Amino acid sequence: MAPKQKRAPRAKADHPVSRRSALAAATRLVHQICCVAGSATLIEDARGHEGLGRAIEGFDTPALFDWLVKVISFQGVSDRAASEYLRKHGSVTWLEISYQLSKKPKCPKLKGYWTYHQCGYSKSKKTCARSDLIARCPLPKHRLRNGRLNQSAYSLYFFIRDIADGDLVNWIDWRLSNASPGPERSRLRRWRESIFGPLRNVYGIADKVLSMTFADLLLAAQNGRTHWHELGASFVAIDTLVHKFLVRTGIIQTLGHQHPYGPSCYQPRGCAPVVERIARKIDAREFNRSYPPLFPRFVQHAIWRYCAQDAVNVCNSVKIADRKRCQDIYCRVFRRCARYPVGK
Repeated sequence: MAPKQKRAPRAKADHPVSRRSALAAATRLVHQICCVAGSATLIEDARGHEGLGRAIEGFDTPALFDWLVKVISFQGVSDRAASEYLRKHGSVTWLEISYQLSKKPKCPKLKGYWTYHQCGYSKSKKTCARSDLIARCPLPKHRLRNGRLNQSAYSLYFFIRDIADGDLVNWIDWRLSNASPGPERSRLRRWRESIFGPLRNVYGIADKVLSMTFADLLLAAQNGRTHWHELGASFVAIDTLVHKFLVRTGIIQTLGHQHPYGPSCYQPRGCAPVVERIARKIDAREFNRSYPPLFPRFVQHAIWRYCAQDAVNVCNSVKIADRKRCQDIYCRVFRRCARYPVGK
């Protein structure tokens, strides 16, 4: 009788002690990043965004819409390129869209939120789903960077007008107060989904954009809206800089799972949950006594600032070839970092 083969031992990464050790190592690395690049004025800066805090307290939906559209325009290009385009050409405002729609455009898609779908407007091709009506369509009148942004602006306008009844602040309050009941440990997740669920139907707005915009929006509220602050502090926005940082450092390999940049970053064991796990081990009050102790947005923002060219400018694809190991011995976390290539 052949001897019974022994079962192969589990990989170290699957052992509970190894997982705890990996989390501790990742926390030490990210904590050092927070010491270098963490912003002690993150909430104050959010409130100062073009009077964002005043707009919330004044229930000023047009001002909030104008700010949201500008923030949305930063997706797909560098912050520098988006800022330069906005400086030269401006954005689109609530009042401008309201005026264009008051002229009763012929396109049946522009009747409201429930009819505005599959618009297909392309700025470069000068076409849309109803090209026979494009000469009188209001969308091309707005000089946004591409046609997708024009579609997003109108889709968001219709959502706020028709779904939120023209009052974004009260809609957020209502959604949070009517979020589905459940255990306390999942309260923030339920709150987040109560906001994100409906807004995912707005054209061109996915979880990354929602996290980025609503983190600042909710944090900008005055001190009386503690539920807004708690939810805003929990948001994590994953862009290519943060994703590649987690890959280069080996954090995603030890605490999550390798995945391409995109929607997978927000799935279980993707980038966002990994950042949230690390944030639970970092008390943000160390960096500002008024901060909440659990502040995932602060941790994610510190990682982003460490990488961004317009901030600390260390860990990015301009400084480091994606297909090679990092050789920057002056990086503050060089000795802690796995320095993995990130591929394409």
